[in-house]
Amino acid sequence: MEFVIWLAITAATVIPLMKLLPHFGYDAKWAFVAVIPLGAIVLLWVMATKLNEMEKR
Repeated sequence: MEFVIWLAITAATVIPLMKLLPHFGYDAKWAFVAVIPLGAIVLLWVMATKLNEMEKR
């Protein structure tokens, strides 16, 4: 049962990241890094850094 819950949470994280990452200039396949628990946090940091760069332009 825990695996099903983990799978649902992972899918709920990976699918939106696959749609968001191309807007930040990264390949959508990088969203699969979010399968690793700390991977989602790293991707959020990368996106936030890129957003700051985009706002400065």
